[in-house]
Amino acid sequence: MLKDINLKVKKNEVVAILGPSGTGKSTLLRCLNYLCVPTTGIIRVGDVTVDAAHHTKKQVRELRKQSAMVFQNYNLFKNKTALENVMEALITVQKKSKQEAEETAVRLLKKVGMLERKDFYPSKMSGGQQQRVGIARAMAVNPDVLLFDEPTSALDPELVVEVLNTIRQLAEEDTTMILVTHEIRFARNVASRIIFMDGGRIEADGTPEEMIDHPQNERLAQFLNYVSK
Repeated sequence: MLKDINLKVKKNEVVAILGPSGTGKSTLLRCLNYLCVPTTGIIRVGDVTVDAAHHTKKQVRELRKQSAMVFQNYNLFKNKTALENVMEALITVQKKSKQEAEETAVRLLKKVGMLERKDFYPSKMSGGQQQRVGIARAMAVNPDVLLFDEPTSALDPELVVEVLNTIRQLAEEDTTMILVTHEIRFARNVASRIIFMDGGRIEADGTPEEMIDHPQNERLAQFLNYVSK
């Protein structure tokens, strides 16, 4: 359960959310696009504002257009190729022509290093490859913010690096991102800001240097000491 969350993310900011399991990190991320429906509070992404107390389905649809999520378990359509997975939302949601959708999908698959696998189905791709297709799919709708829900947690260790490198590239291009992760070193090197959550609350918020190198919050220091063992 989330409690008293007050969070503002600036354009081009890369925010990493750290914290123990079960503390509300993924729930916070899912509330931002109403995959989880908050009971109270206001969510504003881009130029769309939704008040939990009295929102409409249209407002929620508009809010969801402002962000795109990359899930832990890829969530690719099993009966569609990599190319078709990236094209899907462009055609069905944004009503792009098939040619325009394909051109966008090819460009983004090339960007994430997956163009050579464009005609492969998910069953023929590694977890890391599927996740990179998932990132391309999220980028395709040109969202104001990309949401990453522990994008490497389901991957074998040797596949983690290729996904993190893709996210690192996006960060270098000033993509606005909110990233829930257990990859402390990656968060330290890539994020412009780090948030520590515990018990459904934001307990600490600061720069990577403040949060990782010189943590002042006792609970954060305990957490970092535990995960570094």
